[in-house]
Amino acid sequence: MRPDLAQSYGQHRLPRYTSYPSAPHFSASVREFDYQAWLKSLDGQQSASIYVHVPFCRSMCWYCGCHTSVTKRDDPIAIYTAGLRTEAYLVAEAVGQRLPISHIHFGGGTPTILTPEAFADLVGSLRYSFALLPDAEIAVEIDPRMLSNPMAEALGYSGVNRASLGVQSFDPVVQQAINRPQSFEQTAISVERLRHAGICRINFDLLYGLPRQTVDSCLDTVDKCLELHPDRLSAFGYAHVPTFKKHQRKIDESTLPDSVERYLQSEMVAHTLVDAGYVRVGLDHFALPHDNLAVAAKQGKLRRNFQGYTNDCADALIGFGASAIGRLQQGFVANAVSTRDYLARITEDRLATAKGYLLTDDDRYRAEIIERIMCDMTIDLSETSRRHGRDPELAVVDRPRLDSLIADGVVVVDNGRLSVVDGARFLVRSVASAFDAHLARCGAMHSAAV
Repeated sequence: MRPDLAQSYGQHRLPRYTSYPSAPHFSASVREFDYQAWLKSLDGQQSASIYVHVPFCRSMCWYCGCHTSVTKRDDPIAIYTAGLRTEAYLVAEAVGQRLPISHIHFGGGTPTILTPEAFADLVGSLRYSFALLPDAEIAVEIDPRMLSNPMAEALGYSGVNRASLGVQSFDPVVQQAINRPQSFEQTAISVERLRHAGICRINFDLLYGLPRQTVDSCLDTVDKCLELHPDRLSAFGYAHVPTFKKHQRKIDESTLPDSVERYLQSEMVAHTLVDAGYVRVGLDHFALPHDNLAVAAKQGKLRRNFQGYTNDCADALIGFGASAIGRLQQGFVANAVSTRDYLARITEDRLATAKGYLLTDDDRYRAEIIERIMCDMTIDLSETSRRHGRDPELAVVDRPRLDSLIADGVVVVDNGRLSVVDGARFLVRSVASAFDAHLARCGAMHSAAV
């Protein structure tokens, strides 16, 4: 273990590289008519994937970095859900054909804040507007504190076949510090309900680096999770950005672990999960060997998008809902962030496009380098550069950073192939950042590297 490296590189603020370029570089130069043209150009013979954003919760977790708001009433949720159904129709109309869909992911917020009937109707609208493939994965993010038995049954009825449960931490001291009380029993009941409804692919989402969190409390949480036998777990580092997420100001910064402690938490969690039989996938995901995420990683087919690591190989991602981001061959497109602005556009039968980014050839080149480093921990720079018609000597943007990583034993470059060494996986974002031509313009907006 190398806590010295965590101390040296841990405070650098870097993107999570779920896209390249990252969202702060999007602008209003991409407009609604651009998105319409991009949708029209989609090849109906190739599958796409869908992301649906539900930006509502019943209470605010102080660590949250998502676009969401708290509502105690159901009316705003019902109105918003009607907007999602309308947007699905508008996008399908712009495409001009029933596009085949291989993946659907419901995120938030809390997607299961919808009533069971509303959720089933929404999935029905998507099935009507698009052609879901027989083996399509339909995944939903779940707050175990909010999952009723009727909702679990509605998820199964709607064809959901993967559920990601937010756990974060089972330590009551940490839960109090982040305003998220959640017992192990609540989580276990949710898992039982999901499996009874036929949803057997279960993911758990954990966080490290939370206020008052320790290595011991992280390991205790992992041990409890293992009792429930999930197929996958993710262990993300908490991103403290109170400048952009004002509710994070409720967290006492003096109780946050430093970069060395964060490193120890993440690595001990990783070692425990690997010892328990899980395969480490990319930076922060873990899956049982038979899970399709582990299989994709073994075959070199792992991908990375706004939901993290995925086996979704679709070249097009269509985003629905306020703040949702899509990716097409031409570039990225993002919907209006506020639900009011989003619904104002949808009710006028307009797409909700607010901004985006038109990719250049250099962006595509660097995006492939960064994605392969993030997914495989290695890349043949010579071969990748050749395919893009680029000089591999010009691939590196931040030469001092890469030279430092090489000198510190994090990276090895041999005959044009760059590899992150075993034991330094936690610094893969630092390695990827050496190829980021946009980073210098918005580094302060990102999270700590470790």
